[in-house]
Amino acid sequence: MQQIKTSFDFEKPIADLVQQIEKVQQVADKTKVDMSATLDELDSKLNETTNNLYKNLTGWNKVQMSRHPDRPQTLDYISMICDDFIELHGDRTVKDDKAIIGGFASINGQTVMVIGHQKGKNTKERQFRNFGMANPEGYRKALRLMRLAEKFNKPVISFIDTMGAYPGLEAEERGQGEAIARNLLEMSILRVPIICIVVGEGASGGALGIGIGDKVYMLEHTWYSVISPESCSSILWRSWDFKEKAAECLKLTSDDMFGNKLIDGIIPEPLGGAHQDPELMGNTLKDYIIKDLASLVKLKTDKLIEQRINKFCAMGVVNE
Repeated sequence: MQQIKTSFDFEKPIADLVQQIEKVQQVADKTKVDMSATLDELDSKLNETTNNLYKNLTGWNKVQMSRHPDRPQTLDYISMICDDFIELHGDRTVKDDKAIIGGFASINGQTVMVIGHQKGKNTKERQFRNFGMANPEGYRKALRLMRLAEKFNKPVISFIDTMGAYPGLEAEERGQGEAIARNLLEMSILRVPIICIVVGEGASGGALGIGIGDKVYMLEHTWYSVISPESCSSILWRSWDFKEKAAECLKLTSDDMFGNKLIDGIIPEPLGGAHQDPELMGNTLKDYIIKDLASLVKLKTDKLIEQRINKFCAMGVVNE
């Protein structure tokens, strides 16, 4: 099997077995003794342990997986999925928010508008991208690009991966809440197909600001919630120590969201997470996007909007 790179405490059983296999292999190489039976047994145990572990992840485990530093981000998916990409900048009012990127791209010969959060891979990039936390101008840039897509009748693809909208005073002064609310309204009646995919973290209005779509998916090891587990813990228990309990209470995993009919589907990840095989993850995403675009572009515009509005209006409705 493919060797799983471990990073988290809950992956320690895998790391221990991998270490045992390496030691047995070293002994076999040194002594020239046939250790194939032992290696086969350990490989079998590693396979079983790995499959069981990743099938039974807790909510907090999935939050950790979504934050893995090697996990593919929006620009990675664009390079893997799109044949070409022309990035567009600025909201034409304040500035160009680097936390949200977007532009025209081509997927399998179909022109689309791609929009998404970009966190950055290292400290310098994360500072440049403001850790993927968009200011109001970021959401206004996204809206400008969506209107541009509507003008030229091109579908919109959005990749969601943010810890939340930037909570700074200057963001509030420039109308953070209004910018997100405006996007919710405009996306609900946008006259082109919209596909939204949570590829990492999906926190609060920061995620929802580009998250209204005809199809909304989550990758297997991602989360989507009104608040992060740490923030929830700090509010309810005045400490971050209860973040694991908060993650379970929030029901934020892809399984929970699909079970509550808040998303349209779960996209499976490679064993061990998207960061273990980014190319496979990119190909899987591309297949989903191509399949949905083929069906959505056939719908009449009024029917498309009606279905989108009805889907979101049905969320949270309780019949007594």
